[in-house]
Formats: sequence, C-alpha cells, structure tokens
Amino acid sequence: MLSDILLPDVVLKRCGYYYESILPSNSDALTANAIYFGNEAWAREYLAFCHRDEFFRSRWVAAGGDWTDKVVIDLGCGPGNVFATLGGKPRLLVGVDVAAGSLELASRLGYTAVLADAAHTPFRSGVADIVAINASLHHCDDMDAVLREGARLVKSDGLLITDHDPQLTAWDYKGLAKWMWDARLWVYRATRRGFHKTGSQQSWGLRTEVHHQPGDGVTPDFFRRTLEPLGFEVRVYPHNHQVGAQAFQGEVGPAQWKYRMGNRLSGRDPAAPASALSLMCVARRAAR
Repeated sequence: MLSDILLPDVVLKRCGYYYESILPSNSDALTANAIYFGNEAWAREYLAFCHRDEFFRSRWVAAGGDWTDKVVIDLGCGPGNVFATLGGKPRLLVGVDVAAGSLELASRLGYTAVLADAAHTPFRSGVADIVAINASLHHCDDMDAVLREGARLVKSDGLLITDHDPQLTAWDYKGLAKWMWDARLWVYRATRRGFHKTGSQQSWGLRTEVHHQPGDGVTPDFFRRTLEPLGFEVRVYPHNHQVGAQAFQGEVGPAQWKYRMGNRLSGRDPAAPASALSLMCVARRAAR
C-alpha cells in the first residue's frame, strides 16, 4: 500500500484519481509541465505515440526485467507510457507527476498516482526495487536534484533506470544545423506535424523542454558523477530510438536522416556513440 512507503507524518490529500503532495515551490517549468501534460487531448496523444514501440520495450526489459511483484516508482510518469508498454503485475506501482490530467490516465492503467515534484517526493528512502525516470529529466529545472531523489528511493541492490533524455553531444547543433533546428518549428506548425498542430500546443510543449536545447542535455559523466558517490554501479548506453536490447552490446542503431544531417553539418560522425540521440542509464545500488 502507498501508506507503507510514505515518510513519517506525511498525509496525502486524495483528489479523485490521484493523491496530492505539497509542492515545495513553483517554477515556469513546473507550470508548463502541468499545463502541457495535463491537457487531456495532448496527454492521450503522447500516451498513444511515444515510448510505445518494441525497441523501447526491448531496452527496458533488458535493463530491469519484469516488474511483476516489485515496488516501482516512476518519476515523471506522464500518462503512464512505460508501464503501458512493459506490462507486468508490480506489487506497488507509483507514478509521480505534476500534471493532473496525465495522472488520471496513468491511474486507469494501474498506477497509484501521486501529484508531487519529482525532486521532492513524500516517500521514505530505500523503498523501491526499481525507480524509473523516462524522458523526464530534461523537463525538470534541476536534473541533478531529480536524479539524486530517484537514487534516494532505491533499495539495496535495486535499480535506477533512466532513458530518452537528449544527449548533449548529439544535440549541440552548430551553424547551418542550428538554423535548421530553429526553422523546424515553423515547418511543423505549418504542416500540423506530430505534436505541433496548434500554436498553443507547440508553445507549451517547448516550455517543458528545459534541457532539450542545443548545448544542453545529459552526458555519461553526469550520471556517473551524480550516482557513483551515492553507492551505485553506473552503466550508460548511448542509443538512437530504433534499437532495442542491442544497445547493451554497444549498438547505437540507426538515426533518421535529419539527425544524421544535423550531426554531419555540426562536424560530427553521425554513427559515433556521441551522436546517439539518447542515453539510457542503468544504475544498481550496491547490496548491503
């Protein structure tokens, strides 16, 4: 039960389909995430089309195995994409997000939904077999703080798994590539492509992408310097999105032509691990 993992003296407010924790502060990023991922239509679109393919599932099964009978905390769970793709029967599946609309969808999938800041959760330390942080770090003001909070929640010999955050070295576009990156917004809006069908949707979506900008993103060193001092063995796997468990054998996988062009125009080898779009971090806390 949720009460079994709460910090002492914490009482969560029940708000229909989710529990609400006190947000210690607010920011432009928290507001943007609450509005964008809280929009029911946009959240449904995100649930249907993002992180739902077999490549994603293959990587996550290789990283953490079946979630059945485990305590899992999904930080930045959104509408529940990870569990919707992986399935299983966790003993307790907790989803944390600031977007009430997404939490409603996640609760219907089986999450115990908690509205809270991922950097300040109401849970005791060392309660989770697996902490999942998928495509969430780059939406947060302080990526270090969220990663450390996730680490705090992991049991001895448990796992912290992150994925789908932009790799700094791959997205650091230069010159013409940077111009094309900026121009894409007008093209997407004109063609009503993907998640940019309206100006409002595009505007709020971009406001959530705090660390998904040229010159920003995650690095292998970021994961190691943050997690190794906390007692984790850290492994980082660069990958493009069209590769599954083969990423664990060092395969980067293919990238779409636009990303290959962006890296080439920026003076980088598009096939190099440093040009892979995302990093997957699998960190295991040392057994005590």
